[in-house]
Amino acid sequence: MIRSALTRVPGLGGWSDDPLWASFYDWTVEHPNAGGALWRLGVNSDLRRLYRAADEIGRQPAGSRILDIPCGGGVALRGLRPGQGVEYVAGDIAQTMLDRTLRVAERRGVADQVVPRIADVGDLPFDDASFDLVVTFTGLHCFPDPARAVVEMARVLRPGGVLTGSALLNDTGLRFEPMRRAGRVAGLLGPGCTSAELATWFAEEGIADLVLERSGAIAYFRGVKREVARG
Repeated sequence: MIRSALTRVPGLGGWSDDPLWASFYDWTVEHPNAGGALWRLGVNSDLRRLYRAADEIGRQPAGSRILDIPCGGGVALRGLRPGQGVEYVAGDIAQTMLDRTLRVAERRGVADQVVPRIADVGDLPFDDASFDLVVTFTGLHCFPDPARAVVEMARVLRPGGVLTGSALLNDTGLRFEPMRRAGRVAGLLGPGCTSAELATWFAEEGIADLVLERSGAIAYFRGVKREVARG
């Protein structure tokens, strides 16, 4: 599987083992005051930017299909509204992550809309053009092959649908390079990509109108899959 292929430092845990870092990350997101301060200190980023990005989930109309890959501990569920009437597919390579996501869904009163799926982002088990929205928050930098991940996420997105997320890019500043290197040594980060590489991959897969905004070490991106031209 694409994310579990990363090596890891003993004791820290790989993604398939639900590492301590994942729990810490989820805690920061769920505690805006303390978490916001830690985000500013650690990655010079505004946590509220993540909340605004997740809000797009709540704007999807009834009947929409949403893919959250990797869902991790379910932080993106904060954008899903009770009674919204959508199908929210939470995909991850680790059952432990899916279990945590389902517990969060229960607490938020949205479990009736959440469908957990074991899914490898490098080979997604979904049909072409089967989702209206694909979200991937803080996931792209974890994949050993982020280019392939973009190919698969674009494939399952319908024309006119949105691909959005966030990532620790390789060109967000030299001050963050020690953090990126430490993450790779620990097995928590993959090779990552630059903003130019991400833009190229999106263009190659027909994802247009790319908006990329930086918030410290984190970059947020959003693009729309081009409609198929009709003769």
